[in-house]
Amino acid sequence: MNHDASLSAPPRLTRRIVLLGLVILGLAGATFLVRRPLMMSAPMCMAGRWHGCLDTFNGVVLMTLVAVPLALLVVGALARVRRAGDGTSAWRMSLAEVGMVHGTVPFLWLTMMPGGGAGVAPARVSLVPLRDLVTMGPLGIAGNLLVFAALGFFAPMRFAALASVPRILALGAGCSVLVETAQYVLRLDRVSSVDDLLVNAAGAVLAALASRRWWRTAAAPSDRPRPAPAHAPAG
Repeated sequence: MNHDASLSAPPRLTRRIVLLGLVILGLAGATFLVRRPLMMSAPMCMAGRWHGCLDTFNGVVLMTLVAVPLALLVVGALARVRRAGDGTSAWRMSLAEVGMVHGTVPFLWLTMMPGGGAGVAPARVSLVPLRDLVTMGPLGIAGNLLVFAALGFFAPMRFAALASVPRILALGAGCSVLVETAQYVLRLDRVSSVDDLLVNAAGAVLAALASRRWWRTAAAPSDRPRPAPAHAPAG
């Protein structure tokens, strides 16, 4: 048995190394493609200026990439602080918690970014399903799929109660309803569309299916109540 385990370990390690290499190559390729737009906003962001940095798409993307090392440090710190018997579970839970925040907040920021007529233009609502998909275009559809993708990917890894497709669908739809309602109430010069809700929820479900093998199906050791220490009987 030990001999068989030792033979299966190298292929598993090789697959992980290949997967990590593909992720690094993907990130490097994406950064190379958007390097010019990001560098246009870099001076404003490095100077700490709001205008030209956090009120632009390029600036938000740049600051998200810059914050990746900090997010990884937070993951490591949380994993070390956790007192779990299973080290893999501690790392997975920490990565899920940080991933949900780091992968969702920038997209929420972009969706809540006011348009040119914010506060002046009347609030607009589109309640006819599938009517706005044509006007979205490929980039618009891809962007809406990514809004709650990180939440759908990591939430089932962190919370066993969310480890099912219908619950992730409900979570994505509920969060999207809150966003669309906020856009309407705050009059951000954006269209509150039912198609945005559908695509956002679909993105959360697709991302959840991609992480299905890592879904959390039981309480982790750190979440289980610890038994009270037994006291020796007197006498």
